[in-house]
Amino acid sequence: MRSRAHAREAGIRDPSAEREFADFGQVDVAVLIVTYNSARVVGTLLADLRQETRTLSFRVIVVDNDSVDGTAEIVAAHHDVVLVRSGGNIGYAGGINAGRRHLGRCSAVLVLNPDLRVLPGAVAAMFAALRDSAVGAVVPRIVDEKGRTAPSLRREPSLASAFADALFVGRLQRGLPLHSETLYDSAEYDHPHAVDWATGAAVLIRADVDADVGEWVEDFFLYSEETDYMRRIRESGRGVWFEPSAVVQHTGGGSGTSPALAALMTVNRIRYIERYHGRVYAAAFRVVAALSDALRARDPVHRATLGVVLHRKRWGELPRARHESCVAPGSRSGAVIVPAHNEARVIGGTLAPLSIAAATGAIELIVVCNGCTDDTATVARGFAGVTVLETPVASKTFALNIGDDAAELWPRLYLDADIGITADTVADVFAELRAGRILAARPASRYDMDGADVVVRSFYRARQRIPQFRKALWGAGAYGLSEAGHRRIGAFPSLIADDLWVDRRFAAEEKAVVDTTPAIVTTPRDLGSLLSTLRRVYRGKAQVADAASAAGTLRTVIGSIRGPRSATDAAVYVAISLMARGRRHHICPAVWERDDSGRFRR
Repeated sequence: MRSRAHAREAGIRDPSAEREFADFGQVDVAVLIVTYNSARVVGTLLADLRQETRTLSFRVIVVDNDSVDGTAEIVAAHHDVVLVRSGGNIGYAGGINAGRRHLGRCSAVLVLNPDLRVLPGAVAAMFAALRDSAVGAVVPRIVDEKGRTAPSLRREPSLASAFADALFVGRLQRGLPLHSETLYDSAEYDHPHAVDWATGAAVLIRADVDADVGEWVEDFFLYSEETDYMRRIRESGRGVWFEPSAVVQHTGGGSGTSPALAALMTVNRIRYIERYHGRVYAAAFRVVAALSDALRARDPVHRATLGVVLHRKRWGELPRARHESCVAPGSRSGAVIVPAHNEARVIGGTLAPLSIAAATGAIELIVVCNGCTDDTATVARGFAGVTVLETPVASKTFALNIGDDAAELWPRLYLDADIGITADTVADVFAELRAGRILAARPASRYDMDGADVVVRSFYRARQRIPQFRKALWGAGAYGLSEAGHRRIGAFPSLIADDLWVDRRFAAEEKAVVDTTPAIVTTPRDLGSLLSTLRRVYRGKAQVADAASAAGTLRTVIGSIRGPRSATDAAVYVAISLMARGRRHHICPAVWERDDSGRFRR
């Protein structure tokens, strides 16, 4: 535990100067806070709760889902707060369940998001509402940073409300026979009343109801877990009560968001309906959910969500519970080496998700700028924890060898500078390599075809149906080696297709594609860029004397045809492949062709 002097130096509030939370015995309220990279906000929330101890006694439990930004250290400085380190990012419901084991004796359980401000008297007002035995849980009024009431109250999800939300936007539904799931009428927020459910940012639950209803459903990971939990409260014979005199402010910044989380929110709504309704009803709900995103497909987030909703196999790519983490501070899990040649436009998007893990010492993150004439090195140095090396030699494999000489940790992941990847994905690859069963591995991957023209999309749809592309180390922009695997290959030779060359050094049982959150490979955006990329690929294959049969690949593509669309995709794939193979011999070998069409995306 940090000293109080250290806490003051770090800008952490000294708990000894404030009201204490109880650490044993009966309390009025046991507070459960689940954090994930919440260093910026959790201290303020704890300070607000201390002010509430004027009228109520509290026990505060913070479950940290493996933050790498110092959240746990800030909480640990509060000696009267119970800190539970979950050991991984186990999700919101998983964090609540982990915290429930530390509740102790209490009259009520208060679940809070870390990015809230609790306005004076809010908890007392909610606690008073629980005196009615018919009330099982109480939710407050939520306001934004400007004090405006947020539409936090909800109706039970239904096919009718989903259809209304798909066709209309929020307040435009007033006066229509179909009602939105969200209650937008300001009158609903002026008086106390029973509700079906509300957003789970803040909810006070009677202790006996918490015991009766039991654990929160962890299958949802994030989103819809509160919908499910409050439904079970209602099914137990108790109600969910809205108390407008209790006010909390949602500041934002607690755990962040992303396109993947947006897709998860929609998918979890479908999962919820499937949990409580029949197949036909659930199928219809999924269609309406897809319609909603299709009508808003000009927005790239809605477009990406639509793709996930329509392809159930992709649901496994969405964020999910991780009960073990390999990137906790101090774990020293491995090295990531990024060769970069004029990648200033995109390298920030690759480094940003890895920077915190690098800054805390969880990974070595080395960028080798080779022959750069732009600001790649400057951009890379702007990220904490990144070691930047520079060489005038414009060669990827030369840069890989320089990175190897500088790195200390094993295993190692060799990562292209334009690949989207998370620290958890890196951790999964490292864990697989450390287990000793294999010598080489890469993460699962998927194509980002956003903005690509119809021909490029058709080509990559066909490519996705070729099994050998899903099993090889090459083509994902990332592959890893254990120390023993690296001894097998030695130094990288001077060639184009380093990933293909590495792949050919290992037997099938010595390598693996790790089932994890996929790395994102951005495809070319137009036919010309695609042909340039393929010509480089084919020259690389020639350098390593790749024995893969073009005829065999052709047969596989043809065998993947299942209908008119896949037949068109196969024809496009074959035609483009023949065009690229036919012209590769006419390109000067010294010319490094690459796709720049998608390099403005980040």
